[in-house]
Amino acid sequence: MRFSYAESMTDPSFYLPLARAAEEAGYDAMVIPDSICYPRHAESTYPYNPDGSREFLEDKPFLEPFSLIPALGAVTSRIRFVTFVVKVPVRNPVLLAKQATSTAVLTGSRLVLGVGTSPWREDYDVLGVDWARRGRRLDESIAILRGLAAGGYLEHHGEIYDVPAIKIAPVPAEPIPVLIGGHSDAALRRAARLGDGWMHGGGDPADLPRLLARLAEFRRQAAAEEERPEGMAAAHQPQPPRGYEIHVISMDAYTVDGVRRLEEQGVTDVIIGFRWPYVTGPDTEPLGRKLDSLRRFADDVIAKV
Repeated sequence: MRFSYAESMTDPSFYLPLARAAEEAGYDAMVIPDSICYPRHAESTYPYNPDGSREFLEDKPFLEPFSLIPALGAVTSRIRFVTFVVKVPVRNPVLLAKQATSTAVLTGSRLVLGVGTSPWREDYDVLGVDWARRGRRLDESIAILRGLAAGGYLEHHGEIYDVPAIKIAPVPAEPIPVLIGGHSDAALRRAARLGDGWMHGGGDPADLPRLLARLAEFRRQAAAEEERPEGMAAAHQPQPPRGYEIHVISMDAYTVDGVRRLEEQGVTDVIIGFRWPYVTGPDTEPLGRKLDSLRRFADDVIAKV
């Protein structure tokens, strides 16, 4: 089991000491969320907050992931950085590929790219992107990202994007793992078909076993498609040879016995945080208390697993 430390929407000066402390304490990763903007008027609801409200985001200091991660990478040497999750369809895929590959190079291939479609329709509206075809945009963006990150020229002619033969440099020495977030069947199918892993978004703890079972079912279906004779397989992305990653949020992750139960369900990574992120208003917890919490968990759980 690997352990990812979660902290966000806090004093920006806290991130570097927290990253150093997490690495020293034995965490394997930090998760870095993504938020575009906060519109004054909106109708969207947030599916992972129990009451669906989004007011917890207003006036929170939310740093852009591809700006923050290189700074964290400069003060660490081992810990990975997992975007949780980048809202891909509202971004230009070539620019996204440039940002991701540069970040991966600067961190020594320690970027793990968690991606999703975003629950905020307002992000699409303000950036002039069609909401209706967001799934197809995500699929094509993953193909473009992987193609450009592999080095050499990429040419892509899809339903959404038309990219002439281009290449970018530098690219990382290792493929960038792409993990797909979301709880809908469409997201789980995409994670099984295109992803190097899946990212759980939280929400009702009772839903996790069902989500894991559906993901396993879709992965079996994707494997069966792979095994069909040539010409019969569904078109989808080839995946780099690596173990499939399943990142979850669960109260079981806070005890040694609970971690073992998650391992038995196929979970590879747990996301650990020490405060409720959906509180409206500023984070008033001091840095010292955050450091104490992450170190205490490392002593009580990580060191004993």
